[in-house]
Amino acid sequence: MAFDQAKIYIRSGDGGDGLVSFRKEKFVPRGGPAGGDGGKGGNITFKVNPKFNTLTYFHHHVHFKANHGKRGGSTDKTGRGADDLIIEVPPGTVIRNAETGELLADLVYPDQSITVAKGGRGGRGNAKFVTPSNQAPRIAEKGEPGFEFWIKLELKLIADIGIVGAPNAGKSTLLSVISNAKPKIAAYPFTTLEPNLGVVLYDDLDLVFADIPGLIEGAHMGVGLGHSFLRHVQRTRMLIHMLDGTNPDVLADYSQINTELALYDEELATRPQIVVFNKMDMPEAEENWEKVQKVLKKQGIEAMAISALTRLNTQQLVQRVFEMLATLPKQAPQMVSEMPLYELPVDDIPFTIEVDDEGYHVKGKRIERAAAMTQWDYEEAVMRFQNILETLGVSAALQKAGVQVGDTVFIGKFELEWSD
Repeated sequence: MAFDQAKIYIRSGDGGDGLVSFRKEKFVPRGGPAGGDGGKGGNITFKVNPKFNTLTYFHHHVHFKANHGKRGGSTDKTGRGADDLIIEVPPGTVIRNAETGELLADLVYPDQSITVAKGGRGGRGNAKFVTPSNQAPRIAEKGEPGFEFWIKLELKLIADIGIVGAPNAGKSTLLSVISNAKPKIAAYPFTTLEPNLGVVLYDDLDLVFADIPGLIEGAHMGVGLGHSFLRHVQRTRMLIHMLDGTNPDVLADYSQINTELALYDEELATRPQIVVFNKMDMPEAEENWEKVQKVLKKQGIEAMAISALTRLNTQQLVQRVFEMLATLPKQAPQMVSEMPLYELPVDDIPFTIEVDDEGYHVKGKRIERAAAMTQWDYEEAVMRFQNILETLGVSAALQKAGVQVGDTVFIGKFELEWSD
């Protein structure tokens, strides 16, 4: 079960029943109706507890019911109202109606709270039904029923820095040596299946770093739990983009990760990054470093070479992160809009194809951004772009439109020759 999603049932309390009662004291000569109103049912309220950082609790506790209001009393006594049922959640919790997908709340600040289901109103006692023509009503209301429905909880971690990269790039190792985190580490892909948080100290300052599980091609569409992982990157102020220095196609990986980030959320394409070339303790990485450094420099990117395993340049990296973050404007954590977090509208058309004398023009934000972020100088990157065409259904649509080998296909600013 994923630690960052949960589905729970909530029910606010019923209002207490009103009472039918009459005064019978001998010192009250005319008596009269004296039934009190019922008490209000308990609300269901979510509140942020900054000590929590997962939704694990809700995998074992699914049903939450507030207490009912008490029945009204005699001599016009109002029944006792029920206390609110307060459900504590970690910062960054998004609350939705599970059936409709409606956004109910996005809780990011300590002690921030929201009432999502109000308790039922207490029923009125017979004292409230007195009229000139009916001085002794024998009627009272039952309490209003509470509200019940299923809630979907989604956690988007609130961290200052997100560490992203391909599987097995060394993200968890870096987090373990610069922070207080103790993530699971092993020399095979996908060791990290859940984001890890760690607090990093520098002088008298501290920042929260999040190790985001390895991103793969198609992550923006949910491939390999991509939605679950990418959700956590959205609230970070800055990214550390970690490269596996032993990978001969490290630049293609770099391009692909940036593509996946931008295809998921266009704003992530402009998120400040520090590019880190890891595993300098390995001979293969030493051989790759000079070539990679030159290519990145041409793009205006000053990458850092480190070894998370031997802690080479890790403190220099921490210093650079703190210095760079200090220059960025302060901003509140990104809040979720009324649109679902990662679902396209039903009527959203991912691309269109227009045919004219020049060739085939493919238009669409997703595919044009993917083309713009592909490093065409690298065959691996080109092949991965081809896979994106296949996945989004562009290739099939072009073939249906009649494209032939040698025809020209335009995608954004790029002119491509179609081939098998």
